[in-house]
Amino acid sequence: MCGIFGLFINPGSDFSESDIRKLTSKLALLSESRGKDSSGMAFVNQESRQIEVTKGDVRIRKLISTKPFKTSLSDSLERYRSLHGSFSVFGHARLVTNGSQLKEENNQPVIKDGNLLIHNGIIVNADSLWEKYKELKREFKIDSEIILALLHQAILQNPSDLGLAIRNSLSQLEGTYSILAFIPRIGKYILATNTGSLYCLTDSKKFLIFGSEAYYLESLIKYLPSKISESAKLAITKINPGEVLLFSIPDLELEKLDFGKEPKKKIKSEENLPYMVTVSTVKNPDFGKEIVIEPELNFNRNRERHLFGLLENQSEKIEKIKRCSRCVLPETFPFIDFDQAGVCNYCRNHKPKPKANNQEYLRQLLEPYKSNSSKPDCIVPFSGGRDSTFALHMVKKELGMNPIAFTYDWGMVTDLARRNISRVCGKLGVENIVVAADIHWKRKNIRKNIEAWLRKPALGMIPLFMAGDKYFFYYTDRLKKQTGINLNIWGVNHLENTDFKVGFAGLKPEFEKQRIFSLSAFNQLKLFGFVGKEVLSNPTYLNQSVLDSLGSFAVRYLAPKKDYIQLFDYYPWDENEINKLILSEYDWEKSPDTNSTWRIGDGTAGFYNYIYHTVAGFSEVDTFRSNQIREGMITREDALKLVYEENKPRFETIRWYLEIVGIDFQEAIQKINGIPKLF
Repeated sequence: MCGIFGLFINPGSDFSESDIRKLTSKLALLSESRGKDSSGMAFVNQESRQIEVTKGDVRIRKLISTKPFKTSLSDSLERYRSLHGSFSVFGHARLVTNGSQLKEENNQPVIKDGNLLIHNGIIVNADSLWEKYKELKREFKIDSEIILALLHQAILQNPSDLGLAIRNSLSQLEGTYSILAFIPRIGKYILATNTGSLYCLTDSKKFLIFGSEAYYLESLIKYLPSKISESAKLAITKINPGEVLLFSIPDLELEKLDFGKEPKKKIKSEENLPYMVTVSTVKNPDFGKEIVIEPELNFNRNRERHLFGLLENQSEKIEKIKRCSRCVLPETFPFIDFDQAGVCNYCRNHKPKPKANNQEYLRQLLEPYKSNSSKPDCIVPFSGGRDSTFALHMVKKELGMNPIAFTYDWGMVTDLARRNISRVCGKLGVENIVVAADIHWKRKNIRKNIEAWLRKPALGMIPLFMAGDKYFFYYTDRLKKQTGINLNIWGVNHLENTDFKVGFAGLKPEFEKQRIFSLSAFNQLKLFGFVGKEVLSNPTYLNQSVLDSLGSFAVRYLAPKKDYIQLFDYYPWDENEINKLILSEYDWEKSPDTNSTWRIGDGTAGFYNYIYHTVAGFSEVDTFRSNQIREGMITREDALKLVYEENKPRFETIRWYLEIVGIDFQEAIQKINGIPKLF
């Protein structure tokens, strides 16, 4: 979920001050792609036993331009130049999950009991661990604090067996963790991961560099002194899931522990004097809002009845709308017509898909891509939704591949989805590479487009709210180039075809198309024309989001897509099987405002489905359940029950969505409620 990194260089090496400055800056900026909400860096002075930390609610490119950071960097380089000490720095680029970025103690490095930690991941059982160990004092909101608390306690209780202490601590964690912990008491740094999202570049004598992605370290090699970059001993090492590595300064040789085995020798902790830690806090003068607001904690329909009561659910009127006699699509559906038997054209033109049950053929397709070593051999785009969760499970557990899970966090991925991502990746031991957008900027784009839309509502323009997430396709392809992995395996569910969204823009249905994310060239031009016409009649759409929106159109519809496989082309999609797996195997967390497991990780869905249902009397739910009927998965009677239940307004999600993008809930809902109905 975040980027962690560090650079340790011993005096007398071949690195110049200029080399170190460049490497520090490059490593920090590369790591920023994983988190832009806040950042922090720590410089360790081994000789004076001092640590200077600079951190705050700014992205890391801003942090490294501040005076406190520059002063600490210069002081560290001076000690290194005069051969008085090693250069030691480690840092964190944060994608906020819990713990407000506005409070200094929640930004990393986390400082507790004289120890320091940088953590990539989410500990989903942090609250229960605090409850279990009541003797431990919780000081912060951030989940990472429990890691330091457990390590500190275990090392005190097991001073003669450091390996046992570390294993006992980390084995209790659920979720994901890739960490560097500095424990002055034992004079050692701890590198550990349960997903493999941690890589080292070292010669074991003169220097050690670590980061969250191999690509970062590969990119740094060209900035190393030529003597080192050309050395045969130079190698990038992946820390595998469950591994723990220890090192100290100036001895940079990595000592390896393995969770699954007893250590060959007991590593004793050594009593050392504590370090003095000073913290310089950097504040963001341009942005003072919370990045994360948890709907289950902050919004509640029982506490906010005055707002909850604004949401419409004209169920009696909607139930009277004429619907297809075979599926449940209503007469308000774009381009729908009924024959004399009351069957809609979508049912009449439907061609049942061949039963996807050919795992043996799928294995044959995968064989050329399969790695003979432990190296990753495919990328699974992982939104945190139920279908991508199932796909990742199948790829790893059933198909025997070694995947990287890729997540594009564009600002509307909910904290619930992030926690579920951590549950799954942690249990599978799968590396999760995250690209985090500039969330503040993305949310500002969404706000501007919603404000423009509310001025002149048009159902065909609603997809503009989701334009920012389409870069998932672009970054997936970029990751393939960075990693050298050719194959990506998607968990796209064909039943989620929602062509009605562009139907409201005047595009007729394409019954023969093969991919749900495709449009014919003619329809692409027609869609572009519709959007252009709306923009001309409502110039407030001409805001800072224009380039972002145009880019999303290009990467979704125009960019070529190759070397990708859809799991559900070969394995049958079964809602009951998927729900059983995610809930029992991975202890999946559900949203507080719906019983469904669908569309709960996307904060946008609750809002736009409320608009469609309020104005047109149907939503994505109706299309999804209708597609299930056509494929013989459920009866029409059961589908209607689900439609009426799942179309109920999701107050907590809608409230969160509008709050997080900066739209007044009451004004927006009243405006939507006032739009003339199609029924």
